[in-house]
Amino acid sequence: MGKFLEDEKGRQTAFKHHLPYFTVNARHDGIYKGRPRPFCLPAEHAEENLFTGIRGAAIGYFARHRINWHEGQNGAPSNHLCSSQVCCVNFLFPFAHQPEALAVLLRRAGYPVGRMLPIEAGQYVTFEWIGAMNYLGERISRNGQRTRGANFTSADAAVLFERIDGRRQAILIEWKYTESYGSTPLQIATSGADRTAIYRHLYDRADCPLDKALLPGFEALFYEPFYQLMRQQFLAHEMERARELGANLVGVLHIAPARNADFRRVTSLALRGLGDSATGVWQRLVRTSDRFASVHTEDLFGHFPADDFPPLADWWTYIRQRYAWLTDPS
Repeated sequence: MGKFLEDEKGRQTAFKHHLPYFTVNARHDGIYKGRPRPFCLPAEHAEENLFTGIRGAAIGYFARHRINWHEGQNGAPSNHLCSSQVCCVNFLFPFAHQPEALAVLLRRAGYPVGRMLPIEAGQYVTFEWIGAMNYLGERISRNGQRTRGANFTSADAAVLFERIDGRRQAILIEWKYTESYGSTPLQIATSGADRTAIYRHLYDRADCPLDKALLPGFEALFYEPFYQLMRQQFLAHEMERARELGANLVGVLHIAPARNADFRRVTSLALRGLGDSATGVWQRLVRTSDRFASVHTEDLFGHFPADDFPPLADWWTYIRQRYAWLTDPS
């Protein structure tokens, strides 16, 4: 368990008890993995894990599009205050109907945005995007349905825009919050299946988006977070080949707190010679440099000009109070 996660549990517990965003009953300890936890909400108040201004809209959106809440119950999000998915939704859902603000945000990440385009159901941000087809050849359940947010490679969020050069670009967003990973190999699933067999056809293709000359072998990627990044990059590449959403380019944007030093560890021993951080290694491995970008949450949001967008004022206050590390220089 990483230091940032431990620190954030304390900060989130204090936020729950001392800031006016929760009902009295929601301030009680919540049950998580069979035990009462101060950094969790009671299950019947899990919806209060979301900013008030987006709560109903976000829950409704997830329900209409059959998107799974990670560790959620009865259509509500996780009751864990350090949930990465909840963090992602709290940060990004307010931009779903604020295309000008979203364009400013993406330009801060280095993208040549001309204008934002709606990506799903009139929204400019969508969540748990799995692509229009089963591009990666992942196993489909017996009912023939693919699930967003569970059992399939899903981008935490996705956006679409027209570039200043007139081309259309989609971005798959990989969001990190308190995550950290060890060096547990994931090549062999608990079922005994060899995961390399699922994705080998994408790795072996001549147009593989990864520079295989830098890799000692495919198996070196089967450690988190590289396993996730590989699947996200393959999904983006296949969407681009298929011109999904009419996009000429599809890339991956990785967003994570600079404060979370534990996440940066290069967990795959065979990849440690390629860089001193997980995202630095991945930037080297992606053959086309503009198909992957990594930015710290603090750099992207910390100086966001919220005063220019009055509808976001209450959200901005909430975000700075709940995730105080965002603008705290200490």
